[in-house]
Amino acid sequence: MSAPIAAIAFDLDGTLIDSAAGVALALNTALAAAGLGSFALPTVRGWIGDGPDALIQRALRASALDGVNPATLAWRLRRDFDAATLQDPAVQGDAYPGMAELLHELSDVYPLAVVTNKPTPLARAVLDAAGLLGHFAAVHGADTPAQRKPSPLLIQQAVQRLDMQAAALLMVGDGPHDLQAARAAGCRAAWVSWGYGEAPALFTADTWRLDAPRELIARLRPPETAPGRAPIH
Repeated sequence: MSAPIAAIAFDLDGTLIDSAAGVALALNTALAAAGLGSFALPTVRGWIGDGPDALIQRALRASALDGVNPATLAWRLRRDFDAATLQDPAVQGDAYPGMAELLHELSDVYPLAVVTNKPTPLARAVLDAAGLLGHFAAVHGADTPAQRKPSPLLIQQAVQRLDMQAAALLMVGDGPHDLQAARAAGCRAAWVSWGYGEAPALFTADTWRLDAPRELIARLRPPETAPGRAPIH
């Protein structure tokens, strides 16, 4: 029998916040400062999920570069991407409809964390601007390449901080790397259909599909209420 869910971790981009337009704005601002062309929102949306360094590498591969050191340019683009994000994090996107209400209700019952491939300072700024930061006990961002999902490191750090077993954590995300990281860490997962990633080919007993934020409440019915906390009604 599976352990009761005692805490929930959420991905950020495409799960909590519809940030594609904001990410595209920050990327295109950095590209323009380097004299490079911009990319349309649908293209950038397809690149989101693996953090800004991977995003920038994809943009560089799609750009016409002539006589430029890619490593030096990538560093400059990342610096300007971060600056654009932090200058006005409010334009990075809004919480998905129903998300703030969901987090408010869940946080009365479960410890909540964010596990994201966005670096921690950017993640905290964007969450704060969207009015969601106060719902979370911790924000675990990928501040080094080794931490990026599908690596389980960030989930393991969240589990350690929450002082619990991985089997009692639910990882909620929109991309395949969220599900892969959850599997590698030994926790359950929920895939959200409103984000940027494609649906898994197969949903197992330990992987839920959510088509609206409120559906998570229905899934978390007794006896899966966190021990010692009030049940969700």
